[in-house]
Amino acid sequence: MNRILIIQTAFLGDVILATPVISELNRIFPQSEIDVLVKKGNESLLTGNPKIHEVFVLDKSSGKWKAIRSLIRTFRKNNYDLIINLHRFGSSGLIATRSKAKLVYGFSKNPFSFLYSKKFTHAIGDGTHEVERNLSVIAEFGAKSLVRPELFPSSDDYDHVKEYGLSPYVCLAPASVWFTKQLPEEKWKELIQQIKDKQVILLGGKDDFDLCERIKASTQNENIINLAGQLSLLQSAALMKNAVHAYVNDSGPLHIASAMNVPTTAFFCSTVPSFGFGPLAETSEVREVEGLDCKPCGLHGHKSCPKGNYRCGNEMNVRI
Repeated sequence: MNRILIIQTAFLGDVILATPVISELNRIFPQSEIDVLVKKGNESLLTGNPKIHEVFVLDKSSGKWKAIRSLIRTFRKNNYDLIINLHRFGSSGLIATRSKAKLVYGFSKNPFSFLYSKKFTHAIGDGTHEVERNLSVIAEFGAKSLVRPELFPSSDDYDHVKEYGLSPYVCLAPASVWFTKQLPEEKWKELIQQIKDKQVILLGGKDDFDLCERIKASTQNENIINLAGQLSLLQSAALMKNAVHAYVNDSGPLHIASAMNVPTTAFFCSTVPSFGFGPLAETSEVREVEGLDCKPCGLHGHKSCPKGNYRCGNEMNVRI
């Protein structure tokens, strides 16, 4: 293999969970050039990864089909020996199959998988982790079955956050895109009230600032810093690296915590870890409310609880 392309144009967490494929292909084919295609906004996650030759970006801002055609033209010129498509939707399948690679591997759920050289099962709900599903695509080359994700914050990233590491601290990421994957505000407040001897740092995107500010303002713990929206993804990863503990939802920050191998508590409200997106840090735990006949209520979260009571979040045990 001289040149390989990995496609994962889904969400932030999906890109992080694709990094074990990068690391394993680099280990197996150390002389190969490994390129990666992600959607715009996720490219910064892969900055500094020494195992990647080039990162390409699917930028739909000037038109989806224009962007796809441009990428296909570029990829044809690159003469890939192997394309691994980890994304399960049509646009990525079209790119993979039209790029004229010698081999195209991916999951059978993709509508263009009938054109793949080999296709693989992607079964959700049997306890197989997403990393294991991804690595199964390259198992024939000698890939390990489970490898922790990895991110590579720069020295500048670590320097940027070093002022917050002057005393022991914990990181909390209270937000999620989906309401029913997000531990309720009251539960975050209850959790914070138990943290007496460490600094509490709230993390998230710029849209999460108000949520974090409400949580900060409503607790009696004065040792809290709200950094939501103030750090890049890799700066957040650098900060997590040296945290005593990270508390996260079933969302992107969970996978950042796994990549940085920080002790992690992951709260699974409406979803379940058997879907395959649980924490992979050496020291980690999952918290969930068991025995609910309505849980899980779907593969992804909802904007509101379908039953109106949100028991899977409101009854969560957050005792430290």
